[in-house]
Amino acid sequence: MDNDTSQFFLWEFSEIWELRVMHIALLLIMYLMTLSGNLLIISAVVCDYHLHTPMYFFLMNLAMQDVGSISVIVPKAVFNSLMNIRTISHLGCAAQVMFFAFFLACDIFLLTVMAYDRYIAICSPLQYEIIMNRKACTKMIGNVWIASLLIASLHIIFTFITPFCSNIINQFYCEIPYLLKIACPGVYAPETGVLIFSSTLTFGCFIFILVSYVHVFSAVLKIPSVQGRKKAFSTCLPHLIVFSLFVFTACFAYLRDISDNPSYLQYIITMLYSIIPPMTNPLIYSLRNKDIKLALSRFISQRSFNFKEL
Repeated sequence: MDNDTSQFFLWEFSEIWELRVMHIALLLIMYLMTLSGNLLIISAVVCDYHLHTPMYFFLMNLAMQDVGSISVIVPKAVFNSLMNIRTISHLGCAAQVMFFAFFLACDIFLLTVMAYDRYIAICSPLQYEIIMNRKACTKMIGNVWIASLLIASLHIIFTFITPFCSNIINQFYCEIPYLLKIACPGVYAPETGVLIFSSTLTFGCFIFILVSYVHVFSAVLKIPSVQGRKKAFSTCLPHLIVFSLFVFTACFAYLRDISDNPSYLQYIITMLYSIIPPMTNPLIYSLRNKDIKLALSRFISQRSFNFKEL
């Protein structure tokens, strides 16, 4: 194993050009789908005053985090496959860890805040505007960013103060468990502690969301209108399902014992929490929503009209 850690060697998907082309095409399709879906949501919320409410404010922030998280890892993976290279600099690897940990933490905290928002909206509708006012929502988002930055800083500090005994990372980006795998024996205890703390915090957020939705579903069942119950369930159930998938795949990816030999199974598990959620979040949370659809149709119509005038 090479001890020169001025740069790292990432996992190569395949040496066969045709398989690499398929890999590149798959990543590009998922990346473009994620970008287009999330950027449409951001544009709709910003440009349509009907959507200037707490729920859509949080959705817009979630879309911003999803664009950031996938942009940290996918372009580099596509470039490496296209150019048939495996290297990433030490600084580039540290930047990937920092930004991906930041956006990942933002996503978790934002989804928790969104569950609280739905809990207040359905269980205490008369107090909703008082509790979820503009100042409170801004403060929540500020706390999400600050907490995520602190967690990302802990990961970057305790991961890269660790000396590495190899520079071969058996994953398509600099994922923390794989960096710990190549750390010199007996010196990665601090970062392991940070990982356990982060996983515990994530599981705590999951429990909070679960409890919130138990109360939400109890309140929904008391709604006399069938249409009202259907609307409430369609809003909340996808949120819970996607967050459950995200939490369990992420915890499994970070807490499992990693094999010395790279495998496609490890690659798929990583994609399940790092790429699939940002790509599917727009479909689940927003593009199925009637208000978002109306806002997007107005936005596209307005842009088409302006383009014709030019």
